[in-house]
Amino acid sequence: MIVLIYFFLLNNKLLICSIMKTILIADSGATKTEWCLLHQGKKRTIITQGLSPYFLTTAQLIDILDKELWKKIKDIDIHEIYFYGTGCSTKTNNAIVANAFYQRYKKAKITIDHDMMGAAISLCGSTKGVASILGTGSSACYYNGRTITQSRTGLGYALGDEGSGSYMGRKVLQYYLYQTFDAELQHAFDTKYNTDRTAILEQVYKQPFPQRYMATFTKFLANNRGHYMVENIIEDSLVDFYFAHLIKFKEVWKCPVHFVGGIAYAFKDVIKNLCTQYGLQLGTIHKRPMDGLVKLYSK
Repeated sequence: MIVLIYFFLLNNKLLICSIMKTILIADSGATKTEWCLLHQGKKRTIITQGLSPYFLTTAQLIDILDKELWKKIKDIDIHEIYFYGTGCSTKTNNAIVANAFYQRYKKAKITIDHDMMGAAISLCGSTKGVASILGTGSSACYYNGRTITQSRTGLGYALGDEGSGSYMGRKVLQYYLYQTFDAELQHAFDTKYNTDRTAILEQVYKQPFPQRYMATFTKFLANNRGHYMVENIIEDSLVDFYFAHLIKFKEVWKCPVHFVGGIAYAFKDVIKNLCTQYGLQLGTIHKRPMDGLVKLYSK
């Protein structure tokens, strides 16, 4: 009797595994893409470089995916793909990404949407709220529990991205190159980075992905917390985000304000203080949106 029960349970387990959909979820920013493969009841995380259709063609995307992702999951049949990425806010850009996936997964259900929608779903679930992304770039939206009805997309590192990593990193470089930093911070910067004015300007103006380069200097801020100049850069940058984006939503006074991204998580104490100062209802602050997305698509 026990043997029969065992084989019954085993066979049913195998049946469930055989009909369970395999799902691939992507959260793609300017710097990196986090992938989560949901396969046979297990989760697997893979990290690749950022995949923005603003900077990459379909052919370039295929080349990157082949080298950094597909060879790691080449024997797995994917049924559904959900890709939330920076730059995926127009039909033209979405087609660039979708066509890369269709080259390999011709029968899969493929959903391409911008990273703001991914963040909103992850942070708010099925409830109303203002969702903010503070990573390499920045943006915000109002989510009514089903869809985004208002959004404040960033203007990119050259004209906007207030409160982001590239925005703060640019301020660090400005303070250093203009010698606005006091002697203590100038010395700390020189000790930390083996660089100079020529090398910095080369990276910013002549090399690809300058926003990624500038965002790396937020580590300098994190490592020198407590110095008044560092605290000023952090707070001023987040205040700029508040005035450029958050107060433009009338709903910001009626529902929680959520934040996600490496910058939001690293400087969550400043965000909490600013929300208290400006009378905002602080919701959740997450480092990454993937947890919420996995929870949603695992149902």
